[in-house]
Amino acid sequence: MIADVIRRIETIDAHVAGQGVRMITGGFPAPEGSTMLEKQAWLHEHNDDLRRALMREPRGHAGMSGVMLTTPCDPEALAGVLFMDADGYSTMSGHGVIAAATIALDRDLIGVMGEPVAMTLESPAGLVRVDARGPESGGQVSSVSFENVPSFVLHPAVPVPLDDREVPVDVAFGGAFYAIVDSETVGVPLRRQGIGRLREVGLRIAREVERLVTVEHPVRPGLAGVHGTIFTGPPEREDAALRNLTVFSDGQVERSPGGCGIAAVMAVLDAMQLIEVGFRLVHESLADTRLTAVVRRRVAVGELDGIMPEITGAAWITGEHTFLIDDEDPLAEGFEF
Repeated sequence: MIADVIRRIETIDAHVAGQGVRMITGGFPAPEGSTMLEKQAWLHEHNDDLRRALMREPRGHAGMSGVMLTTPCDPEALAGVLFMDADGYSTMSGHGVIAAATIALDRDLIGVMGEPVAMTLESPAGLVRVDARGPESGGQVSSVSFENVPSFVLHPAVPVPLDDREVPVDVAFGGAFYAIVDSETVGVPLRRQGIGRLREVGLRIAREVERLVTVEHPVRPGLAGVHGTIFTGPPEREDAALRNLTVFSDGQVERSPGGCGIAAVMAVLDAMQLIEVGFRLVHESLADTRLTAVVRRRVAVGELDGIMPEITGAAWITGEHTFLIDDEDPLAEGFEF
């Protein structure tokens, strides 16, 4: 009788530069579809209750993100990967890729040999090349580098009205679309004490950008809309080049310097001719964590110029969980404020 009303979901939790990631490893139905976007849509239609249960309180929290491996649609890929969070789904997540690769290799969830381990994952945004390295003394994966999807600037320097002035905002793609703005132009420093103001301004900028310009991928029409606003500014550490803070479209604030958001920032810097191919930048967060990015080569995205950025970071496994979801529980699907 208990088995009829209680579902058991197995997960392994990790953090990537401070951003919590919950990887689903068991008990979750396999999504259906002939493309990864279709599989993402299938999850939304058929199992969104489980996404809400795992990502939202009391099992998760407003800033929780999740990832799951599935069968790929492209024969070139070893596995498919889908991303979710407390608000919904994402077409790409750098944290998700780093966490998924680390957990899958550490727990032998996928059969890959070699050092470094090289594999290709298929995300809804496209194929992602991954290299994972372990320490010489053995143990879990020490770092993961992934070549992100082609990243590019869609709309440079969009004049966005803010209070009594206009601020230039770059709209760029790094797996999802972001509105990117210099924090100094909005008059709010990148400090923890300013998060409330940054959240407010970030949401306003995202709404204004979508009102002013069309935000849609030039060759993949299913990828559209502003995923969040990225504020960039001067770093506090000498070994970093930039400090980033992302405010997502639901108002949540990213804990890390950004995953695929960093790829969008690198596309902006390249378009402004501030960096060259092979130039490596360390990005820091308000939590004093760092991720590294480098432009591997330049590519064309339709008629636009783009880059292939590589992001490097580490995931730290924080726990293994069996979640019980009781259909009689009034909070079975979680809640959010």
